[in-house]
Amino acid sequence: MTARRTWKQRESDVANFFHGKRTPLSGGNSKITRSDVIHDELFIECKLKKKHSVVSLWDETKELAKKEGKTPVVALCEKERPGFWVMVHSNDLYKLTKKD
Repeated sequence: MTARRTWKQRESDVANFFHGKRTPLSGGNSKITRSDVIHDELFIECKLKKKHSVVSLWDETKELAKKEGKTPVVALCEKERPGFWVMVHSNDLYKLTKKD
């Protein structure tokens, strides 16, 4: 089992990254939001697990991207659902938004 301070610290790290604040008593007990992070525009859910299967896919993609000197990005698509989800490591996020 994950120590309580461990997941709280990860929620705080994510909140700081997005310039928000960790929600105390997040989930159904909070009177502010059900999001893990208090933010004016984003609803952020944090999940700390020993392993996420999509992260394994990202790790494989990272190795391939590294050989080509590129930034790894995983696009998750589902049949019969328009659009897609984008997975990129927080350290690389700025590369997707920087303008030339």
